[in-house]
Amino acid sequence: MHTEITDTDAITGPRGQVFYDAECALCVGLAGRFRGLLRRRRIDLRPLQAVGVSARLGIRAQDLRKEMRFLTDAGQVFGGAEAVVQIARRIWWGWPLFAFSRLPGAMPAFARLYARIAQRRNCADGACRRRQPNHGLSWLPLVGLPLLTCKFKPVLPAWGFMWTMAFAIFFGCKWITWREAKAGRKGLRYALAYLLAWPGMDVGPFLRKEATTPKPMALGWCFAAVKTLLGIGLIWGVAGLVQEKHPLLAGWVGLAGLAFLLHFGLFHLLALLWRRVGINAAPIMRAPVLATSLAEFWGKRWNAAFHQLAHAYAFQPLRRRVGPKVATLFVFFSSGLVHEAVISLPAGGGYGLPTAYFLLQGFGLLFERSKPGRWLGLGHGLPGWLFTLVCAAGPVFGLFHPPFIGNVILPFLREIGAT
Repeated sequence: MHTEITDTDAITGPRGQVFYDAECALCVGLAGRFRGLLRRRRIDLRPLQAVGVSARLGIRAQDLRKEMRFLTDAGQVFGGAEAVVQIARRIWWGWPLFAFSRLPGAMPAFARLYARIAQRRNCADGACRRRQPNHGLSWLPLVGLPLLTCKFKPVLPAWGFMWTMAFAIFFGCKWITWREAKAGRKGLRYALAYLLAWPGMDVGPFLRKEATTPKPMALGWCFAAVKTLLGIGLIWGVAGLVQEKHPLLAGWVGLAGLAFLLHFGLFHLLALLWRRVGINAAPIMRAPVLATSLAEFWGKRWNAAFHQLAHAYAFQPLRRRVGPKVATLFVFFSSGLVHEAVISLPAGGGYGLPTAYFLLQGFGLLFERSKPGRWLGLGHGLPGWLFTLVCAAGPVFGLFHPPFIGNVILPFLREIGAT
């Protein structure tokens, strides 16, 4: 929504005003959370219920509370999803959200998402009620835990804030899958096993024991152990050897060691342990180096946990509304924002680089599936493998940028005695 306002008295702040519903608990909570951030950008917060707001914005009183409003210093009025992206435009680290919204089909998707949230909030029909939205408890930890984590940023070391934020997002995602599967009825031990002792998002195997669960073979145990030992060697061996002359290289080596130790090694061992007791948990890393396409790399082999979540709760709902191309870009953009929170925010720098990396992956995947991409033989064989390697591994130093290595990884390596 967009209207013009000509009253020179329409705004008192130098850059704009945000109008929110002061009778909605969710709205009031968000306003309190972001008041300081907006004030530093010279954007004031005002309730929609204030006297004269309806006339000032040129909106009928009965329509006023349907969505938030943003009034700019130029007299423009934006509502709903467009208001959100226009506010993001005025915050330097939020500008990528505005840029993404300008892509074809992105803004209608944002508008539908905003409308869905507005319709389900406890006062969307004009009177606040105690009734909670159907899925509110599912999504609350994913929203609340990262925001709560930000409160501790000033008192935590950068590496401590990184791990805390990663766990907050991880647990929020786990809780969504558990709640949406209505798995609570299975009992406390199933909840604890899935939520705290398994890094994947595949809740199904924890709801039932399958007679056909493949038992792990000795070769699988050996392979997982070798990856774990390789990670230990990279962290407490190689990283220390190169740290004095090449500190950034030591950080990247240590980061690779952490990936081998956790994602490839210990998580694989954990999957084997669950299979041993009859729960068919598949490793989240599935030999990504063998991928012959970006679709295979991101969809089947690299971090299957995130793919399962993104496919079910972002790609599929959006695909039906805006088509597969926009839905694909949105999923990669969302992944970029998650990595900004875990990488750039703790590092205090490198903002935008993780988002750019994942958008590059999205555009690369779309090109791979295009007619020119198929003509070049992408998506299979040696050409597909090389294209995947160049796209996924080539710009990875932008994803794990120098501020992250210098401010987060190297201090963490020193803390654990690796360097």
